Amino acid sequence: MDALADSPERLSSEGQNIVTETELTLKDRYASVRTLSVQLIDGLSDADCTVQSMPDASPAKWHLAHTSWFFEEFVLCGALGQSDRFDPNFAYLFNSYYDAVGDRHTRAERGLLTRPTLHTILDYRADVDARMMSILETVSRETELFELITLGLHHEQQHQELLLTDILHLFSKNPLKPVFSESSRDRSRSAAPLSWSEFEDPGIVTIGHRGDGFAFDCEGPAHEVLLRPFALANRTVTNGEWMQFMDAGGYETPRDWLSDGWACVQDQGWTAPLYWEKTEAGWCSMTLQGWQPVDPDEPVRHVSHYEADAFASWAADNLDGCEGARLPLESEWEYAAKDQPVGGNVLNRTSLRPQVPADVPLSGLFGDVWEWTASPFTPYPGFRPAKGAVGEYNGKFMSGQRVLRGGSCVTPPGHIRATYRNFFHPDKRWQFSGLRLARDL
Repeated sequence: MDALADSPERLSSEGQNIVTETELTLKDRYASVRTLSVQLIDGLSDADCTVQSMPDASPAKWHLAHTSWFFEEFVLCGALGQSDRFDPNFAYLFNSYYDAVGDRHTRAERGLLTRPTLHTILDYRADVDARMMSILETVSRETELFELITLGLHHEQQHQELLLTDILHLFSKNPLKPVFSESSRDRSRSAAPLSWSEFEDPGIVTIGHRGDGFAFDCEGPAHEVLLRPFALANRTVTNGEWMQFMDAGGYETPRDWLSDGWACVQDQGWTAPLYWEKTEAGWCSMTLQGWQPVDPDEPVRHVSHYEADAFASWAADNLDGCEGARLPLESEWEYAAKDQPVGGNVLNRTSLRPQVPADVPLSGLFGDVWEWTASPFTPYPGFRPAKGAVGEYNGKFMSGQRVLRGGSCVTPPGHIRATYRNFFHPDKRWQFSGLRLARDL
């Protein structure tokens, strides 16, 4: 599957973006993002795109329709006042959570939408694209319409990542263990020994988006925080280190777990990261490349915040060189990442799985796996949601969730930055989520 073969946002051999968002016209960027969404389902059947494997996941067909609904609802009908819709029923079927624009189909029943067909959804996308293309060349920068369309494109990139994680979960339920992609991986190196980058005197630092380029509303406003001296691990935790945690009884004793986390272990029967199974040949797991042996040198992924926190607590007393280990604050992570190049192993046709970290300081901060932090997803000082329905984008979810940083191997290029705040409830595991340790100095 050459999902990025024709995308204007190319990647260098090191994974760095060599064509940036600001170098593309809005029309070219729109075409790039919208084309990639359709390329991601290349090779999938209508059934693959329709079935929903759990309430948290959505069918690929729904992702394709919902991202088109966003442009039709908020740009074509909202900002531009067009009254014609491709199908008036789609406003109900493909609204996600925007209460201000009307009722919606039950999330847990999206997989029951055998109609409209995938063919109809692709026709819907083509119709929306044709109407959007007719106005994109006339949209000026520094206008609210430009900002709204840019938001819609980043919204679609979020759904591209969700589409891949949801397909992986769906395929994991199939006894045939289907292969989504034959993409390769780098096994030319082993994971470097764990070491630490020290930040001895950060003091009062500025955190949050400062106004250059796109950011979601929850990334601002920029504000000052006081950071105590800390250290951040040179790489993310590996599968091999996670096996040590498991072998030591990590899932069998409550000592290192938060109370709610231990309840999840018992209620849901967790004994390993999501998708792992013990076979006669050793641990194997479901990946986008199908059923694969667990590589001890790769970053661990598909672990919840509860599991990440428990591992950090265990590592503080049991893992060599990790005395006092904990999860980083999101402000510590951002401070460490602010001067690092944004690139790494993100969505492209040759990976679609985390790679063995390089032996360099702060390896893999961007890409590979989202990194859980200790921070709750709450508003920054001075945060105000945008007016209108799009104000529901992030603000209404600032309760009971934890922040992840850095992006993953299925995050689209050009979609991550040091200030990006991803968030999920602490028990969720189906995303490409891992962890990097921190500690006080």
